[in-house]
Formats: sequence, C-alpha cells, structure tokens
Amino acid sequence: MANFIQEFKDFAMRGNVMDMAVGVIIGGAFGKIISSLVDDVLMPAIGMLTGNVDFTNLVCKIGEGEGAAVLKYGQFIQNVVDFLIVALCIFCIVKAINAATKKKEEPAPEAPAGPTQEELLAEIRDLLAKK
Repeated sequence: MANFIQEFKDFAMRGNVMDMAVGVIIGGAFGKIISSLVDDVLMPAIGMLTGNVDFTNLVCKIGEGEGAAVLKYGQFIQNVVDFLIVALCIFCIVKAINAATKKKEEPAPEAPAGPTQEELLAEIRDLLAKK
C-alpha cells in the first residue's frame, strides 16, 4: 500500500500534471469570458441581423400520449450554432494573441565555410611530404 501511495505522489507531483491542472483552471476561467462575450455581446448583434431566430422551440413528437418521445432537434441546432460562434471567437482571439506575441525570427548567420575533408587530407599529406 505504501508503494502505491508513493507512486501516486510521484505521479501527482510531476511537472506535467501540475501544468495541466493550471491549464484546466485557466481554461475554465477563459471559458466564462468567452461565454460572456458570445452571450452578452455577439448573440444580441447576431439576433438583430437574423431577426431573432431561435431554433430551441423546434421539436418533433414521436408517438401519442404519455409515452411519446420528443426530439428537441431545435435545441441541438442552437447548440451547434453556439459552438461554431464560440469556436470562431476563440480562434480569432488566439490568432490575435499569437500575432501580438510573435517574435520575428532573424535567420542565424551562416557559419564560415571551412575546408572540406579532402582539402584537410591534402594539407596533411603535403605537411607529411615536407618532413
């Protein structure tokens, strides 16, 4: 049992796990920001452009009475549209952040060309021949 606990402690304290935990926490907070951007800023503007189209009320009833199944395909369509808008927002934000932090990489200067292996061997041969 002590070995199991030690293995778990080693696993949990690894750098990658801690980095991932921080990423999940930051991602959750960032998700709230993006959700607010979509719900409070973009969706009202998109609603004005589309005449406040709301798919959530679209349903298909299968069967009769209490045992009838209700397929809420409108809610699914609305969730897909919301996902696409959120994905587009995240893409644009990440693209802007990458452009702002992108460092222009200058090409490394080329190393001076040294003698080839054949030239070095020829030079060694000539030095040996002089002795």
